[in-house]
Amino acid sequence: MATGQIFSRTTQALFYNYKQLPIQRMLDFDFLCGRETPSVAGIINPGSEGFQKLFFGQEEIAIPVHSTIEAACAAHPTADVFINFASFRSAAASSKLALKQPTIRVVAIIAEGVPESDTKELISYARLNNKVVIGPATVGGIQAGAFKIGDTAGTIDNIIQCKLYRPGSVGFVSKSGGMSNEMYNTIARVTDGIYEGIAIGGDVFPGSTLSDHVLRFNNIPQIKMIVVLGELGGRDEYSLVEALKSGKITKPVCAWVSGTCARLFKSEVQFGHAGAKSGGLMESAQAKNKALKEAGAVVPTSYEAFESAIKETFEKLSEEGKIAPVKEITPPQIPEDLNTAIKSGKVRAPTHIISTISDDRGEEPCYAGVPMSTIVEKGMGVGDVISLLWFKRSLPRYCTQFIEICVMLCADHGPCVSGAHNTIVTARAGKDLVSSLVSGLLTIGPRFGGAIDDAARYFKDAYDRKLTPYEFVEGMKKKGIRVPGIGHRIKRGDNRDKRVELLQLFARTHFPSTKYMEYAVEVETYTLSKANNLVMNVDGAIGTLFLDLLAGSGMFSKQEIDEIVSIGYLNGLFVLARSIGLIGHTFDQKRLKQPLYRHPWEDVLYTK
Repeated sequence: MATGQIFSRTTQALFYNYKQLPIQRMLDFDFLCGRETPSVAGIINPGSEGFQKLFFGQEEIAIPVHSTIEAACAAHPTADVFINFASFRSAAASSKLALKQPTIRVVAIIAEGVPESDTKELISYARLNNKVVIGPATVGGIQAGAFKIGDTAGTIDNIIQCKLYRPGSVGFVSKSGGMSNEMYNTIARVTDGIYEGIAIGGDVFPGSTLSDHVLRFNNIPQIKMIVVLGELGGRDEYSLVEALKSGKITKPVCAWVSGTCARLFKSEVQFGHAGAKSGGLMESAQAKNKALKEAGAVVPTSYEAFESAIKETFEKLSEEGKIAPVKEITPPQIPEDLNTAIKSGKVRAPTHIISTISDDRGEEPCYAGVPMSTIVEKGMGVGDVISLLWFKRSLPRYCTQFIEICVMLCADHGPCVSGAHNTIVTARAGKDLVSSLVSGLLTIGPRFGGAIDDAARYFKDAYDRKLTPYEFVEGMKKKGIRVPGIGHRIKRGDNRDKRVELLQLFARTHFPSTKYMEYAVEVETYTLSKANNLVMNVDGAIGTLFLDLLAGSGMFSKQEIDEIVSIGYLNGLFVLARSIGLIGHTFDQKRLKQPLYRHPWEDVLYTK
């Protein structure tokens, strides 16, 4: 066990198992104390490497993250404190590994419930190698104005109120972390404050004892008096009694052992800590308080009188000239986190993204205000989800069913079209699913898949302007533009596209109006008089029927319909649908274990 001071203003720590809040509290304390360097040198997060962004005052800093204890110790040889936030299952193993590192002097184990056999092994190893273990089941410790472990002393407001941003003259040690916060406040009210405070932890076998730290405090010149808060259970306080009797402790000690109420219970009582259990007479709070008083400690008659006892002891030392007045300082203002300030209503911050279609901030995600549970419970389908996410409203069932039919009919068109071909080639090159899918999607354009938008746009303009089929077709011809949605490489007037017929049948059965589609049929009649392959294709059918869906549902204004067509909603339907087929082609090639694709020479015309 160390014989003197274990922390300083230059102490740095390695933090095991990343926890944002306690690390940030350490850094805020550093800034409050005017430290030049952050007290957290590195973070150890098993399996992760890189950097973690945190704040050091106003400045944002990047703290290195290491995947192993050995790597962290090698990278930060001046960091000699290991703060272990591992669970009770792995705390012992990681702590032992840290103790074996030559650079580590102090290990703080936050977890409670660490197996006692493992704790005893850690204690033995630490004492043999002159190292310090604080905990298990500890909040840690603090040296005022210099260094603190994790969540010790709580919030910045509490730290300022307890004057922990600058050193006082009192050394304090207790088993309880929660009571430490209370005592820091008490001591600050009646003395010049804490110099160092340690919570040894509430487990049955703490890594270091009350007397270990009291003996250390006795050797630290800046500490003029010592305050000890024990509790019933165990016999740790008796080692302190022996040290007092033998004269090893020369500074005034104010002590209180809590748990005097245990005698009111007829049976054995287990209090909050594993070690706070009322056992035999020697382990009672009354017996230990009596022994400490007889050994020379200042022991009050109750916990309520503890503050007065501390105050009287401090004032006596001050009168004797053993404690010089502490020069009070004004700590710097810790910048408030933006999120905290926004929640408290102190600031307004502009957002960077607007979203009106979905929200996952509540208990469950919502699509256009409809909770996910409602979508599932009502048996909504893909068409309903598209209507919510694309159109921000629940469309009638015939509309969402039509959307689903379009998705099914356009899902794939065989391996020879450009999108599927590119996907297949990419998959056979060994690329992943997303890369293969994207390579196919990137071919979608005016000649492949992009005609749905154009069909809707041109047919709507012609119908709204009341153009005859002759005027529409011949006008497009004069502009050198092919009528989108008309023409097929394979299908003919006497061999219609079955998909077009299915869409038309569904619309005529369910839609209130099919005026745009019927106009397209009239245009088709005219174009077929010119050539037998100028038949309506699936792009034309979907484009015009979507116009009928939007206009006939009565849920969209004319301005909204124009906006939907201009933005490219209808082409989005083709992209969505065709993604299903492109993913299928990717899986197909992977499943068939197809080799790298190379186009055959005989299929290329080589010319000069």
